[in-house]
Amino acid sequence: MTAIRTDDLRKSYGDVAALAGLSLSIDSGELYGLLGPNGAGKTTAMEVLTGQIVADSGSATVLGVDPEIDPLGVRERVGILPEKESPPSFSTPREYFQFVGAVRGMADDAVDARTETWADRLSFTEKLDTLSTDLSRGQQQKTMIAGAFLHEPEVVFIDEPLANLDPIVQERVKRFLRRYREAGNTVVVSTHNVEVAAELCSRVGIVNAGELVAEVEPAELGADETLLDAFVENVDAGEEWERDE
Repeated sequence: MTAIRTDDLRKSYGDVAALAGLSLSIDSGELYGLLGPNGAGKTTAMEVLTGQIVADSGSATVLGVDPEIDPLGVRERVGILPEKESPPSFSTPREYFQFVGAVRGMADDAVDARTETWADRLSFTEKLDTLSTDLSRGQQQKTMIAGAFLHEPEVVFIDEPLANLDPIVQERVKRFLRRYREAGNTVVVSTHNVEVAAELCSRVGIVNAGELVAEVEPAELGADETLLDAFVENVDAGEEWERDE
């Protein structure tokens, strides 16, 4: 079943084309990576798909819903973790989760239980009642990750999920994302980190200049092939690329 589809999606800001005909299809149960250099259009694509901005032309659906026609309908069913987003400075993580739960229509006991689960999973139980303004950037990132998954959505969009996290927590997040996908949910990860995409994603769409230029399944690469090779070949084809042997 197709969870996400875009056809010839275009979005410009003045003379700059952020999306220049992006077409892709993501199935339910995929952990799909949008991999590209800075400015490739990854974040813009995610903003269109989550109904935060409207494309100039083309079409898109998420779980069968058009985000331009029904942006609230899409956002009710997905989780969103934008890059460099922080919880409200005047709230604690626990208060933020209570707010998320209220917006999502969750029962109080479910919010409480999932708050404890996520705090234990990401090792910030002792920070649940600390004002966000007093948290480290890593602790704020943990709060935002937990908030995106708190209502257990069918589809989650994450921009640079491992930013600011220590290596142990990074491994816990990666393990959770794999289990979440195995349960039949869909996760879209936007990143410019080739190693993260290669290790984490079941399929990777390489985006450059607002277009999908290649798709790669890391698990299917041969012994002498790497995602980095494919990335360089499709993004920086004008430069000679030699891999160290």
